[in-house]
Amino acid sequence: MCRWLAYTGEALAPSTLILDAQHSVVAMSLNSPLGAETVNGDGFGLGWYPDAAPGAEPAVFRSIEPAWHDQNLREISRAVRSPLFFAHVRAAAGPPIQQTNCHPFRHDRWLFMHNGSISGFGTYKRDLVLDVDPSLYPFIQGTTDSEVLFHLALTHGLMDDPVAGVGAAIRRVEQVGRDAGVPFPMQGTIAVSDGSTLWAFRYSTQGRSRTLFHSADVPALREMYPDAARLEAFGDRAQVVVSEPLNDLPGVFLEVPESTVAVLDPDGYHHREFLAA
Repeated sequence: MCRWLAYTGEALAPSTLILDAQHSVVAMSLNSPLGAETVNGDGFGLGWYPDAAPGAEPAVFRSIEPAWHDQNLREISRAVRSPLFFAHVRAAAGPPIQQTNCHPFRHDRWLFMHNGSISGFGTYKRDLVLDVDPSLYPFIQGTTDSEVLFHLALTHGLMDDPVAGVGAAIRRVEQVGRDAGVPFPMQGTIAVSDGSTLWAFRYSTQGRSRTLFHSADVPALREMYPDAARLEAFGDRAQVVVSEPLNDLPGVFLEVPESTVAVLDPDGYHHREFLAA
């Protein structure tokens, strides 16, 4: 389907993770060992919150070029510094390759991206779209199930309570999907942020979700690997959630459990059950 990465912590050039890491996001776009598709070359997106501008609306750059081929991505990701950013590489599973179908999606100060699918989406797309609040409907620009899911979550209160909003949207997808004869409607991992907190969800109706990992605390990693020069690029509050580990060092990336929402905020990383049976 896709691969994605979300970073929060001290301001950092996105290129540090999406270009320069051992198994960077751009490397995943060419070869994704843990992905449903090996190659994710149907466009990409970068969304970032400006440094030293709390509450500011995020900037978004999206393209239908393969991430490994786009010089503008290299220029922007090296020039920008951000305390919280999203990166996404896409493997189109039906909806056309167009800029409005590339992640992340933005509404006001919120960013959203998704790896996975709503199974049988075309069969009951109309029912889900008609559930979107009329005030939000005009903001749906593309044709993907992910963008509809985002607007369903906004409809169900994501901006007040992201966990409850995403949960209610997924439950609605499952209800409508099952009514249409689809046994396992929801699959995927989701990232949501308001610029200060990052929520990362791993959930599927079948209980066999796409892979998702989070990084261990940087101070602990420095104790584990005192000679690892690459850690010098990160501050003590740096946290990453990513579809696949960015390097091969044992203990650096830990798997996010199934049916879980991971929360990364100024207090660090913690997680809890999400839509558990």
